[in-house]
Amino acid sequence: MGLRTDDLDFDLDPDLIADRPAEPRERARLLVVRLPPESEDDGASLRLEHRTVADLPDRLRAGDRLVINATRVVPARIRCRRADTGGGLDGLLAEGEGPGRWWAMIRKSRRLQPGHRLDLLDRDGGVTSLGLVVRAIDDEGRVLVELEDAAGPGASPEALVARMHREVGLVPLPPYILRARRDRGLPEDDPHDRDWYQTTFADDAGPTASVAAPTAGLHLTPDLLARAEGQGVRPIRVSLEVGAGTFKPVEVDDLSDHPMHAERCVVDAAARAAIAEAESARAAGAARLVAVGTTSVRTLESMPEAAAGDLDWTTDLLIQPGHRFRRTDALLTNFHLPRSTLLALVAAMTGLERLHRIYAEAIAERYRFFSYGDAMFIQRDPTDPSRGSGTTRD
Repeated sequence: MGLRTDDLDFDLDPDLIADRPAEPRERARLLVVRLPPESEDDGASLRLEHRTVADLPDRLRAGDRLVINATRVVPARIRCRRADTGGGLDGLLAEGEGPGRWWAMIRKSRRLQPGHRLDLLDRDGGVTSLGLVVRAIDDEGRVLVELEDAAGPGASPEALVARMHREVGLVPLPPYILRARRDRGLPEDDPHDRDWYQTTFADDAGPTASVAAPTAGLHLTPDLLARAEGQGVRPIRVSLEVGAGTFKPVEVDDLSDHPMHAERCVVDAAARAAIAEAESARAAGAARLVAVGTTSVRTLESMPEAAAGDLDWTTDLLIQPGHRFRRTDALLTNFHLPRSTLLALVAAMTGLERLHRIYAEAIAERYRFFSYGDAMFIQRDPTDPSRGSGTTRD
């Protein structure tokens, strides 16, 4: 029997769901979680400090490697209407099946059949010549669609995709942000989302394109990274393609029975060499691998042992309490949804009892939750548990 999903539940005031990020980004609050040294770990003690993300470089050490996910977010959310009935639909182009083909998650899709055409709407709600033709529907209700231009053939699939992103695609904000905005009487879409929901270090020419942001990385600015580097911290860029499965709720009682979504990871030769170098330094206590976000953790923990060169693999690794971390020493992460695999990953690092104490503190102190919310930084105290300053609670 693995972790019970009920053990990952908690009550949250809806007012704590962030509908926009802190401005500037590094002004977001940071709950520093200091675990005792492993040799002194009784499974219960911890220390908490209330900071801001701007203070993160002060929590890092010379020699640390900051592992960041440089994937780019693509405008994969769409609005469309059925060509035959005019009925409105919206959805997410969730998983690519080649240029211009996706498995899509489309609301109100039950009556769709292969051959139906969906006219794509621009951001003002106008009909465009671009459309999606339904090719298949799977047992989970996902719809395989193919992009076409009613104005006639000629453009390559890649050119059509670029045009769709430019004219039609919307920022793929998580459903809870859209719902929070609706509940507060705000427009679902904000023109700032295109900047807000993209990390400042996203690689536009990189190998992966994501339909959700690696949200811990949203807090980091060029200035913050420069300050960290000035203190001897080295960034390592990896890439994990965040898919729609990250939003998939856990619907089983035992987390081990959850069908974990698979995600593509890419680590080029330079990053791989930097990680190997850091692993050698870790053995001597001269470095830590500090993961920015759960996606960086999944990349580090699933990275295969292989000969030198680029690595490109797919992982469906489920990290929950009992997992022994191979490479990850510390973690910057946001506050996650209850009953989620992301929360289970954090519990694997803190322990379940501590996790509930940490989240109770964050709720009591009115931290902002989820993708646009505040962050926490989890690390083990090296020696003196009284080291540091700021608001501290045992």
